[in-house]
Amino acid sequence: MTIVMNLLSLLFSTAVVYSNQSTVPLRSFKMSENVTYDCVDIYKQPGLNHHLLKTHKIQVKPSVSRPELKMQTGNNETSNKKKIRCPNGTVPILRNTKEFIKNSQFFAKKHIHPLTVDSPGTHIAGVRSNGGPFRGVEAKFNGYTLNVGNDQASYSQMYIGGGLKDEVNFISAGWMINPGLFGDGRVWTFGFWKGKDGKGCYNTACSGFIQVSKVVPILWYSIHKDKNTGNWWITRLMKDEPNEDIGYWPKELFNLLDNGANMTGVGGVVQASRSGSGPPMGNGNFPNGNHEDSATFTNIKVLNSNYEQSQMNSFPIDKLVDSDKCYGLKIGSLLPFYRLRFGFFFNYGGPGGNSCGV
Repeated sequence: MTIVMNLLSLLFSTAVVYSNQSTVPLRSFKMSENVTYDCVDIYKQPGLNHHLLKTHKIQVKPSVSRPELKMQTGNNETSNKKKIRCPNGTVPILRNTKEFIKNSQFFAKKHIHPLTVDSPGTHIAGVRSNGGPFRGVEAKFNGYTLNVGNDQASYSQMYIGGGLKDEVNFISAGWMINPGLFGDGRVWTFGFWKGKDGKGCYNTACSGFIQVSKVVPILWYSIHKDKNTGNWWITRLMKDEPNEDIGYWPKELFNLLDNGANMTGVGGVVQASRSGSGPPMGNGNFPNGNHEDSATFTNIKVLNSNYEQSQMNSFPIDKLVDSDKCYGLKIGSLLPFYRLRFGFFFNYGGPGGNSCGV
């Protein structure tokens, strides 16, 4: 079942202590019993506490407007039943527990991405393009309710990054079910980065990400490099209203992305339990050619070295499926009707099980 829920309450549902917040918030929004956002001064937000950002000056909006990033077609839009609107000059920051911060640091070390050394129990189904340099990636996709065990994880993501020998710079965003990280089996939005010091972080669980939107405290939809500053922005793409530039990862955090990324892609990833049982991926169904029956990534686009946008399949792509007994991938139809409606798209996912392999 497609998740159509409040984006503002998806992110990091833990209790009510923000460890780095030393100033009194001007306003707070309690989204649920365990989720509260505080409106804090944009220039005193905890993201600026990172040791690489001591001289960083906040970029309040992208230097170049990107109307071409607007969403062109629609799967179900996520609703906002509860709205956050912080006062001018403030941004919404989630109150985190010490336990969540500890868990996020643990899972950041083992976060799975296409440059990760083979990890036992990890399985993927998606597409990737190498070469570049790429300046951005966007895709439209949904999160789904799934039965994922306490020692399993299942997520769908778009990503962009690069590697050199044993070093990796990496940015991803999407949907995740990870009870060990979030403390429950719900679907959460996430943003993740790994930079020049070899450490990674989820959203605002630690310093690094700079929030600028006073309305949307989440990470999703489009990742793109700012042409003038080199910062990596995350933008929420809207169908019938202006896009929302949420924030960015400053260029100071990275040492391998100065000239763009040499790899980008989208897809699903799962982590099996210690017993070897693989969780479901996507919506739990194998792709059968009908885009409505299984999980789908649509309108998958990239920005090339000249900041020109095109469908990802304009570049050579690799299909990544490493356990076809449990998960599958089917590239979308090339018929004009589907190209016009969905652009480059594919269906992916599967039920998981005990025969997925190592």
